Amino acid sequence: MDIPRTGARRRKIIRWTAFTAVVVAVLLAGFLTIPRLKPAAPGVDMSTLWPDTVKRGPMLREVRGLGTLVPEESMLIPATTDGRVQRILIRPGTPVKADSVVMILTSQELDTALLSAEYTLKAAEADYENLKVTLEKSKIDMQATAAQVGADYNTAKLKADRDAALAKEGLFSEVDAKISTVTAEELKGRYELEKQRLAINAQAEEAQLAAQKVKVEQQRADYNLKKSQVDQLRVRAGVEGMLQQLPTPVEEGQKVTAGTPLAKVSQPSKLKAELKIAETQVKDISIGQSASIDTRNGLIEGHVSRIDPSILNGTVTVDVSLKGPLPSAARPDLSVDGTIQLEKLDDVVYVGRPVFGQQDAVVQLFRVEPDGKYANKVKVAFGKSSVNTIEVKDGLQVGDKVILSDMSAYDGYDRIRLN
Repeated sequence: MDIPRTGARRRKIIRWTAFTAVVVAVLLAGFLTIPRLKPAAPGVDMSTLWPDTVKRGPMLREVRGLGTLVPEESMLIPATTDGRVQRILIRPGTPVKADSVVMILTSQELDTALLSAEYTLKAAEADYENLKVTLEKSKIDMQATAAQVGADYNTAKLKADRDAALAKEGLFSEVDAKISTVTAEELKGRYELEKQRLAINAQAEEAQLAAQKVKVEQQRADYNLKKSQVDQLRVRAGVEGMLQQLPTPVEEGQKVTAGTPLAKVSQPSKLKAELKIAETQVKDISIGQSASIDTRNGLIEGHVSRIDPSILNGTVTVDVSLKGPLPSAARPDLSVDGTIQLEKLDDVVYVGRPVFGQQDAVVQLFRVEPDGKYANKVKVAFGKSSVNTIEVKDGLQVGDKVILSDMSAYDGYDRIRLN
């Protein structure tokens, strides 16, 4: 016969309760543990990375900047008057001499002014000649008058002497003799006045001629100025050299005003480099420091000759004077790459400069483990920097191998696997 089981239901409830508790405990433990688990180290192809080994020894500090070759000596040719470009005879890149005509300008106003100045000068010269003739005629008339008075005086004096002699002999009236003497004295006075008038007239003649000559010279200077301006419409190079391209070149038919740059002539054999250095790096640059200019066809040695005091677009212009003969490919406006030597650090710990490594900064780099299979993230403090190297202040030891490549894609990982 069947025997009824007692407590089965209760045991079943206990088993289900225990099972549920275990499951809940396991799930809860999983939820609490999973967020704390570190992600698995991602794999990175070692051939795509840029590794370097920390070293100790001398480090040469340098800064680099892009720039161009520019002439040390150049002359800008401006328009001396308003005009219009009629013809351009020589284009940039052509060697020129001092008297080479670069372009021809036209100016109708200047041509008219020159013609007017020419006729005004001729009129002034004619007036001068007319005054000269008039004064010469007046002078001759006065000389004739003086000569006549002088002759009358001599005649009167002879007559007075004769009458006085006859009067002594009683052969002539004493009154008439005295009248002859007075007449002679009167003519003598007139003769002296005429001589003084001739002397004063000579001075007046010189003054009038000088005044008229000043007018002539004034008109001649105005004419020569206008003629010089017309001659300068044929724009000449002025010096021997190479004709250079202007930032805003003029074209045929263009109207220009006085002072407008028309051309530029430079000495292609005397060049310097103008480098654009980042404003954060220029503080260590000083006059006289050695530099090397790479023209892509050879290296040219030089030294820093000038540092621009202003900052433009985050860069400072540094001039480098070049030494020795220039490569055959060197020419104005050639793009170059310049390196300036700042100083030599004798005994420092250094490594290749990482992509995001800046002077006196603290960054995180991946240091390769000795077996070369993994790399761990470490914090590194940098010191002074150069173009390709940077001083290590803390975080790395001599012989450590680090990855210098851009590893920003792995910022969320402290460890990577190297394949």
